[in-house]
Amino acid sequence: MIIEIKIPTPGESITEVELGKWLVEDGDIVEKNQELAEVESDKATLTIVASDAGKISIKVNEGDTVEVGSIASTIDTEFAKEINKKEETKPQAKEGKVKELVSESLVEKEQPKIRTTAVAQKMMDENNLSVDDVLQGLHRIGKKEVEAVLGISDSMIVGSSNKKPSLRSVKREKMSMLRRKLSARLVAVKNETAMLTTFNEVDMSRVMAIRKEYQTMFVEKNGFKLGFMSFFTKAVAIALQFHPTVNSMIDGEEIVAPDYVDVGIAVQTPKGLMVPIIRNAESKSISEIELGIKELAEKARSKKISVEELSGGTFTITNGGTFGSLLSTPIINPPQSAILGMHNIVERPVAVDGQVLVRPMMYLALSYDHRIIDGKDSVGFLLKIKELIEHPDRLVTDGKTLESVLLGL
Repeated sequence: MIIEIKIPTPGESITEVELGKWLVEDGDIVEKNQELAEVESDKATLTIVASDAGKISIKVNEGDTVEVGSIASTIDTEFAKEINKKEETKPQAKEGKVKELVSESLVEKEQPKIRTTAVAQKMMDENNLSVDDVLQGLHRIGKKEVEAVLGISDSMIVGSSNKKPSLRSVKREKMSMLRRKLSARLVAVKNETAMLTTFNEVDMSRVMAIRKEYQTMFVEKNGFKLGFMSFFTKAVAIALQFHPTVNSMIDGEEIVAPDYVDVGIAVQTPKGLMVPIIRNAESKSISEIELGIKELAEKARSKKISVEELSGGTFTITNGGTFGSLLSTPIINPPQSAILGMHNIVERPVAVDGQVLVRPMMYLALSYDHRIIDGKDSVGFLLKIKELIEHPDRLVTDGKTLESVLLGL
């Protein structure tokens, strides 16, 4: 029986996608629910999965732009049935077992020494894997593996001479649909908005102390770690209630001001930057936000995220600090009007109550569209973020001091 594997739909508004990469080769025997290929749209990367086991016949080339619903490949399920029958009727004689063991022994003796990098060896040690375990995990040899070995052989030959090799090769690859769309949007933002950036710095001492003191209890209760992003997401949701203009956006000649806060969290993936959305952040707890960030980030990196989970958003947070960035000017994520940039935490001397103390400090950057957000609101919003992070108890009192809440003010 021939089964057709069709191009899935990433979302209602998307009619065409790009076949990014095949994860199998034409003629391979695939298993049911095995991932076959990666499909890229201008918003997300999805995977095509085998609906049944059998021999695959590929109909679309890598890099081709195809319509949603068109046939990507076919699977011949009869071929898989024949393979299963042969496996069931295979003789299990003792002689065959002896030959198999002898053969394995000879392979082990003749096996050349495998060179392992320090990073690979560390990963193997951490996961209790041997070289044999890794080699046995390689199910098949494909074009890329052969090319890799050819590259190693060439370098060994060149390296055997006294002269150092001069490598002047150039690699070219087509930009993915996701990166092309991202490029176009970034250029449009620079051309179509009056973007400015204001800066401030925040003392991370209190938040870091909370994480250190309660991390173990938090993990025991929730099953995942407490990070910094959930504190900033909650702080943004509260600060936007004091400065709702920062949560607004321009639609033609109108200003749209949502009464909810959907925060986009920028996540770096192998395919480019994606921004999953934490919806109604204003009504979520720190632990709920942290769980949402964890789940969406894992989906984005494993290409399991849906277009719906990437759509919308009223404000965005990006954290260049994870890569060591000290300061940057983030670009607005349209049609939003502002984006908060977090950065690396660095111990610096600061003045505290007339004394010079060393504190863990982070620079914050707020890029905003000056057409809709005035300087007063942008600076006030960033100051409110600073206040909430330096006094995290106010994250549970909607930005008010404990004294004012106690007095009903």
